[in-house]
Amino acid sequence: MKGFDPKFVDFPDYIIGITKELWEDRQIAKLHDYYGPEIVVRSPASVVVGNKDVIAATMATLAEFPDRTLLGEDVIWCGTPEDGLLSSHRLLSTATHTHAGVYGPPTGVKLQYRIIADCHAINNQINDEWLIRDQGAIVRQLGIDPKDYARDLIAREGGPESCVKPYTPANDVVGPYSGTGNDSVWGTRLKTLLTRLMNAEFEAITEEYDRAAQLEYPGGVRSVSFEGADQFWMGLRASFPRAEFKVHHVIGRDDPRLPPRAAVRWTLHGKHDGYGTFGEPTGAEVFIMGATHAEYGELITGSPKLRREWTLYDETAVWKQILLQTESV
Repeated sequence: MKGFDPKFVDFPDYIIGITKELWEDRQIAKLHDYYGPEIVVRSPASVVVGNKDVIAATMATLAEFPDRTLLGEDVIWCGTPEDGLLSSHRLLSTATHTHAGVYGPPTGVKLQYRIIADCHAINNQINDEWLIRDQGAIVRQLGIDPKDYARDLIAREGGPESCVKPYTPANDVVGPYSGTGNDSVWGTRLKTLLTRLMNAEFEAITEEYDRAAQLEYPGGVRSVSFEGADQFWMGLRASFPRAEFKVHHVIGRDDPRLPPRAAVRWTLHGKHDGYGTFGEPTGAEVFIMGATHAEYGELITGSPKLRREWTLYDETAVWKQILLQTESV
C-alpha cells in the first residue's frame, strides 16, 4: 500500500477502517487528513465540493443520529496504490432517530438501511466520491412517503427556486478520477445483464439469476427469485421507457475465500413518460444515479449464476426532480 498509512493491511482495510474512525469513533477532524480539500462528493441529492462541507454534513448527521453505525459488508475495488484505487463500498447502517434534523422532529425509531459509496483514493486520501444512500428506506421507516418527504424538503429548503438541486449532468463537477474499472469477467457479466434489462431483454433474468437469488432493492425492499428481479427492474424501466441508460464504472473481483463479485455504477436519464414504479407519468426529466453489487456462485457444476444482488438509487431525489417540474411546491 505505497503512499498509505502502514497500519492498513490492504485497501478494504483502509476503506472500512477510516469509515469507522470518522463516524463511529468521532474522529471527525481526520477528514482533513483522509479527504482531499477539494473533494467532489456526488449524491443523488446534491453535488458538494470541498472538505468543509463534508465535515459540516457529517456533524449534522451525527447530531441527529448519535449512535449511527456503518457496517462494511463488502469493498469491491480496482486499481493500484501508485496510480490510484477505486472502491465500491457497501455498508449496512443502523441508527436511532434521537434528535431533530433533516428528517424532522425526533421519533426514537431505530433505522436500518444500506449505502453504496464509490471512492477514489491515492496517497492515503480520498479525492473523488459517488455516494448513494437508501433514503427511501430511511423515510419509510420514519412513517413518511418518499414523495411527501421530497415535497416537504423542497418547502423547508426555501421553495423551488432556493432549494438544493439534485445531482444531474448540469451541475456535475469533474473530479480527478477518470477510470472506468477493470476487465474482470464478473464485472463484464453484470454490466451485460443490466444493459440487457434496460434494453427490455427481461428473459435475461431466468438466464442469469439463480432461482433462489436473494435481492435487496431501494426502499429497504427484500425480494427473491426471478419474480422479484422482474418486478424491480420492470417497474423502474417502465417509468422511464425511453431514458438513456449508461454504465459509468465496472469492477469485478475473484478473491480467495470470497464468492466472485461485481460492482457497477450506472445512470438513467430521460423523461418520466411511462407507468411504473413512479406512478402516473408526468413528463418530467429525471436523472438517476444507481449502483448494483452482485455475488455469483456455482451451486450446479458448470452453471455459475447471480445468487445475491444489491441495487440502490435514491427515490426521494427522483421525486424531488419530478415535483420541481410538475407542482407548485
